[in-house]
Amino acid sequence: MRYADPPLGPLPGPGPKPAVAEETDLTDLAGAGADPLPENAETLGGEALLTLILGSLEDDKAEDVVQADLRGKSEIADYMVIASGRSSRQVASISEKLVERLKADANVLARAEGKETGDWVLIDAGDVIVHVFRPEVREFYQLEKMWLPADEASRRAAAQPATSIPPHAPGARAYA
Repeated sequence: MRYADPPLGPLPGPGPKPAVAEETDLTDLAGAGADPLPENAETLGGEALLTLILGSLEDDKAEDVVQADLRGKSEIADYMVIASGRSSRQVASISEKLVERLKADANVLARAEGKETGDWVLIDAGDVIVHVFRPEVREFYQLEKMWLPADEASRRAAAQPATSIPPHAPGARAYA
């Protein structure tokens, strides 16, 4: 992917013509301190990437793994995977190992957001978006209701025990 900065506007007063910024090749940029991939690296995508992600989540003991097919529903990705970890530490560990495996096994430089807190980590792997939650936070946001077919989301909601949202959960507000 290539990106060019827009040309700078005319400079006030006499002087040289407006400068044009050079193109920056975004494939050469390393995300979050990661080493860039070699130019000849082939990356996995689609179903092969989904299979690798599901295997990684299973290896790291992620719980309640759900996948949603987004093809034809959204342009953000082909698939979404939602999983839970039992604790903030496990959520962060699952996410960190998944990002490492994506780079090593699929040549995908995935971006992860939220690892610091470990409540909800979002991993953008291109064709697959992965959400790893603590169970309480997952229940609060209920992404399954938004992306799964209505009958499947209802069936899943009925099977889940009701719990209260802890006051430290994202989005929870304390009122006096």
